[in-house]
Amino acid sequence: MTTNAPRPWLAAYAEGVPADIEPSHDSLSDLIRSSVEEYPDAVALEFFGATTTYARLGDEIARAAAGLRELGVRKGDPVAIVLPNCPQHVVAFYAVLRLGAIVVEHNPLYTPRELRHQFEDHGAKVAIAWDRSVATIQAFPADVAVEHVVAVDLTRAMPLRMRAMLRLPLRRARAARAELTTSVHGVTTWDQLLAHAPLDLSVPGPTTDDVALIQYTSGTTGTPKGATLTHRNLVSNAEQARAWIPQVPRGTSVVYAILPLFHAYGLTLCLTFAMSMGARLVLFPRFDPDLVLPVIRKRPPTFLPAVPPIYARLTAAAREAGVSLRGIQIAISGAMPLDRAVVEPWERETGGYLVEGYGLSETSPILLANPVANNRRAGTVGLPMPSTEVRIVDPEDPTRELAPGEPGELVVRGPQVFSGYWHKPEETAAAFADGWFRTGDIATIDEQGFVSIVDRIKELIITGGFNVSPSEVEEAVLRFAGVAEAAAVGLPSAHSGEDVVVAVVPKPGATIDEDALRAFAKQNLAAYKAPRRVYVVDELPKSMVGKVLRRAVRERLLAQSRA
Repeated sequence: MTTNAPRPWLAAYAEGVPADIEPSHDSLSDLIRSSVEEYPDAVALEFFGATTTYARLGDEIARAAAGLRELGVRKGDPVAIVLPNCPQHVVAFYAVLRLGAIVVEHNPLYTPRELRHQFEDHGAKVAIAWDRSVATIQAFPADVAVEHVVAVDLTRAMPLRMRAMLRLPLRRARAARAELTTSVHGVTTWDQLLAHAPLDLSVPGPTTDDVALIQYTSGTTGTPKGATLTHRNLVSNAEQARAWIPQVPRGTSVVYAILPLFHAYGLTLCLTFAMSMGARLVLFPRFDPDLVLPVIRKRPPTFLPAVPPIYARLTAAAREAGVSLRGIQIAISGAMPLDRAVVEPWERETGGYLVEGYGLSETSPILLANPVANNRRAGTVGLPMPSTEVRIVDPEDPTRELAPGEPGELVVRGPQVFSGYWHKPEETAAAFADGWFRTGDIATIDEQGFVSIVDRIKELIITGGFNVSPSEVEEAVLRFAGVAEAAAVGLPSAHSGEDVVVAVVPKPGATIDEDALRAFAKQNLAAYKAPRRVYVVDELPKSMVGKVLRRAVRERLLAQSRA
């Protein structure tokens, strides 16, 4: 995309960063095939020391695609992936795409209720899932029944020495997998899927305008919905990332996948960007400094995408363990504000850059980033990416652009902006104004083009880099005996951006056991969504029409917590 609109931010771009990227005519299948052909002997994936070359990765993708086709997957079909970070996740992602089918990413730690809601929405008949999640998926009611589940045992991707070190009960695990495969209808093991001959090359692949991914987001309404991202969206965002950091070399870079691949942030910077670079992607199923530091000691990452709490914990843990962080050239932070108190020690220890960016699931996700240069500006989310336009408009009249420095709604357009919400035309229409996507965030932009996020129109809670819908938390809390009303909000946290907290009004004569309520919520919500604190109050502030005013609730709780 080339635009003729004024873009003052171009003057602040780092050296070598272009104003625009070339329009993409490739699919994600073309992207991975190019890396396989160009770097066949290079290591593509590393998992607890076990490695996979690009040539082997390409072969496994072709075999998994053939296995999925045997299960009936065809172009345009949604296929659910319910996996933590592991080599099988990468293979599954590209195998689904090779068939022209649509990946639907899921958090494998979601509760049965949360998973069921998303499966009801997208209707996938095939799921590739962590073996611990198979029973949950199989237990879905008949109206959302999945016809085929591919069960993935993560330990199969670990080296034998690692299994021994972890004292994994291998014999019992193998017996359990055999029992699962033979006793549950519709379950295939990952090894069985890969036993197929590689996919026939005559099977057509996707085109650049095909939908590649359904990424669930809470969106501006608080109701989870699937953002549909095309191959063009995702390839463009990978190319924008490559253009933004031209100093990262192709074929020799090391990228750490600490962020979950099921999250839009981790998906683009690890699954697509890293693979397009022919990089070595080091996969971690979860963040734990004790897992990460030994790998850093051996082979530090060239590029590390993460969130502020991860950088803070790694810095402290490395200092305590005597591990040098030198060699980590570029780190990009997102999902929550990046404090200077995190940046300065990180850059001092690494000798590299730590810069903040901004994006949304609907935008693949990267929209803005600080220059990886000395003119980076702490406290801002940076400049629009190449081929990206932004405006600050009146939230009540998004056709009216505001002057530099005046706060208003951030609206954007570019090749990474999504095509709409899955089967939700009304929500899609409401998300755009005259071709510009409405982010729902209040921001300012200065004369040089640096953008600062100052408020949110939407009332999402951002904790640990994840969006939490207040209404979803409230719905769970209201099922607890004795709760008459509930309001979930986010309060500032030194470790996770915001803590999820809830204010509850008891039913007449009822007494709320706060610990029991939090335990109940944990049974019905993913751990990061469950409220960390419960405030019992006499009443909740409401509008004249009876709507609970969450902003006023938050202000009251802030005042109470400071008292």
